[in-house]
Amino acid sequence: MNGQRSGKQPSADAPLGVFDSGLGGLTVVHALRDHCPNEDIIYLGDNARVPYGTRSPDTVIRYALTCAHELADRGVKALVVACNTVSSVALDELRAQLDLPITGVIVPGARAAVDASGGHRIGVLGTVGTITSGAYTRAVASLSGRAEVIGQAAPLLVALAEEGWMSGEVPELVVKRYLDPFFGPEDVPGMPRRADVGCVVLGCTHFPLFRELIVHQMRELGGRGIPVVDSAIQTALDVRAFLHDSGLGNSQATSGTLQLLVTDMPASFEEVAGRFLGAALGRVEQVDLGKPTAG
Repeated sequence: MNGQRSGKQPSADAPLGVFDSGLGGLTVVHALRDHCPNEDIIYLGDNARVPYGTRSPDTVIRYALTCAHELADRGVKALVVACNTVSSVALDELRAQLDLPITGVIVPGARAAVDASGGHRIGVLGTVGTITSGAYTRAVASLSGRAEVIGQAAPLLVALAEEGWMSGEVPELVVKRYLDPFFGPEDVPGMPRRADVGCVVLGCTHFPLFRELIVHQMRELGGRGIPVVDSAIQTALDVRAFLHDSGLGNSQATSGTLQLLVTDMPASFEEVAGRFLGAALGRVEQVDLGKPTAG
């Protein structure tokens, strides 16, 4: 984690700030609560303006700045950008404007992928914005001069996750279609195909909900298990290491609290949010972010 620092040490008792374009980033909160159980967390889901993945980079930066400033104003000690699209285009601007340690999810995910790929190509499933940005390609290149990246935009998985369609014929067909470019041609009908990747990265915070289905379909297509990397877990491990090394870990003996901020609260909010978080919801507050800050 890094960011522009004034030299003023934040309080270890302050909460972590986490935001995403919608509720998908709650999968990152889930991982943080597993690996940093004593930390208080404020989560902001900008679900009134979801999705970010199809927006222009300038628009994503403007939206991200309003989210980040909202959390900074609430006194968070560090900021976790739980959105691959924002992580791919807006981190530099966020770090320039906020006096906070900031991390995204792409570099941690890329690091885990390089370790899991065994020197082979790395497949990335993401939104159109994340794949088009080339962020994973750059992150992987910074870590390994040999590893190549094959990106595959998978926008329908976002909609399916929001609707709760994680199993059944429709998501199976969609996942299989998106995984197809990661494999060679079917030389013999009905037989496994050559895998052109050594692992697949879930490059969108919605996609951990499909992890079991993706693992299954990878085995069906290739005839063997292929590692599937969840960047949310690696991000949580990075945050835990940072908090320990910087002396910012919360020492409270009880489990941390979770406050949820959302920009819209549709009728299905509780059901959808609970699905991503994997647990009962904490306190929920609807906020108005107002006019996006210029980027």
